[in-house]
Amino acid sequence: MSGADKIVRCVVSGRVQGVWYRASTKNKAIELDLRGSVRNLGNGDVEVVMAGTADAVMTMCRWLWKGPPGARVSGVVVAEHDGEVGPGFLVA
Repeated sequence: MSGADKIVRCVVSGRVQGVWYRASTKNKAIELDLRGSVRNLGNGDVEVVMAGTADAVMTMCRWLWKGPPGARVSGVVVAEHDGEVGPGFLVA
């Protein structure tokens, strides 16, 4: 990881499970050359942890508000993340 990388954790709420949100997030992350993961949370939210350039992370954060066509996003909470992020982008 280069010093220029930004790492954030986002929690996306709304109608975001069962609408291909995780798969679409992975595709967008790969397009933006981001590393990280996306997973469903037990409360119906989706968690996204991502690392990459500040511009790519910001672009992805904006995209999370939209998501795939079936999604209805009601909130995206973004916080700095100090954990490790491995290579690639995983759907958990």
